[in-house]
Amino acid sequence: GFGLCGIPVTLIDALHRQGTSELETVSNNCGVDDWGLGILLSDHRIRRTVSSYVGENKEFARQYLSGELEVELTPQGTLAEKLRAGGAGIPAFFTTAGVGTQVSEGGLPQRYDGDGSVAVASKAKEVRSFDGVDYVLEESLRPDFALVHAWKGDRHGNLVFHATAMNFNPLCAQAGRITIAEVEELVEPGELDPAQVHTPGIFVQRVVVARDVEKRVEKRTVSIGGAPHPGAGLNAPEGA
Repeated sequence: GFGLCGIPVTLIDALHRQGTSELETVSNNCGVDDWGLGILLSDHRIRRTVSSYVGENKEFARQYLSGELEVELTPQGTLAEKLRAGGAGIPAFFTTAGVGTQVSEGGLPQRYDGDGSVAVASKAKEVRSFDGVDYVLEESLRPDFALVHAWKGDRHGNLVFHATAMNFNPLCAQAGRITIAEVEELVEPGELDPAQVHTPGIFVQRVVVARDVEKRVEKRTVSIGGAPHPGAGLNAPEGA
């Protein structure tokens, strides 16, 4: 998921109730303080996380700065490609993202001590030049389990995602060694139009029906007095 969009709430809740701890997660962000992966984080179930956009979770920041949580910060596009490449069987790749920064040169704090000093820092990565341009070598990701949320799915694991709820879900589904998909609507094989399938069932090992959960909106932007709010973009059609 991304923020609160497309997150596997049912599966995260089941993982929380099971009592699993010492988790290492891979996610664009870590939910918010009381939703998504934030539920696991608040109960100190997550030991380490590989993430990109983490600024919306105050508990995340507190645990990171106090040394309770180890964090590998990764450029967002690099994180997506790490998952895509892992699912495609590509062990590593070169990218320009992060060249000349602590991402490539090392020294990026991953875990702090309680006194605020750096306990663990990132290591320097290989940098090579191609056609006069420097690239940094990034290793791909192959999580043991991938938990994803889809709009529709069939019993063979073919998945259809809805609009922007697609985000990182297809990449995670492809990268996971065992992928568990929660679907809002479960249909029989043959009911999905093959042209509409985003993730084929070969990448999915388990399918469950998502419970009817609240779909929270992390940030809501509305028009004021009939005029669009600055930064709101296009107005939603009437009745939307």
